[in-house]
Amino acid sequence: MTQLPKSKTPVTNSNSKKNRKVASRRNAPLATRTDLTSSAAKDIAGAMNVILADVFAFYVKTKSFHWHMSGSHFRDYHLLLDEHGDQLFAMTDPIAERIRKIGGLTIRSIGHIARAQRVLDNDAEYVEPLDMVAELADDNGTLAARLREEHNVCDEHRDVATASLIENWIDETERRTWFLSEIKRGG
Repeated sequence: MTQLPKSKTPVTNSNSKKNRKVASRRNAPLATRTDLTSSAAKDIAGAMNVILADVFAFYVKTKSFHWHMSGSHFRDYHLLLDEHGDQLFAMTDPIAERIRKIGGLTIRSIGHIARAQRVLDNDAEYVEPLDMVAELADDNGTLAARLREEHNVCDEHRDVATASLIENWIDETERRTWFLSEIKRGG
């Protein structure tokens, strides 16, 4: 039987201590410096994670409608929904980073998004272009209302940084709602 060569570095107590320290750090809560109370950080992070899940789900729905658009206004609607998808995707990183800045944990998977999202999926094989527009207009209106609700949570806890981000997203969301509603009205 062949023996494997022995390691030249003997295993010592210092290595096992080091391993315990590493394991301890991995299991330790995030130590983020914030003057928000732990309760405030928990409330805000929890609400923002749901917003993050909604925005990811809404992004996928918008891109799906973008990819499956058809009809006489194809080019205009296709480009508009591409722009809207870019705006939605651009929201995701600042939302997640804000959650982390206040000491929270963010969503971790598509499954996590699916469990938390409130935006309804549309898996239909074919959706009429004006039905796509109407559905996205309604979804944007709902997102704006939910962002306002989260803004109220931020106001309760005096979290002006998150509230400031939300104010910009409300404005962008209202602009998308306006554009889609005008198309819907004229359709």
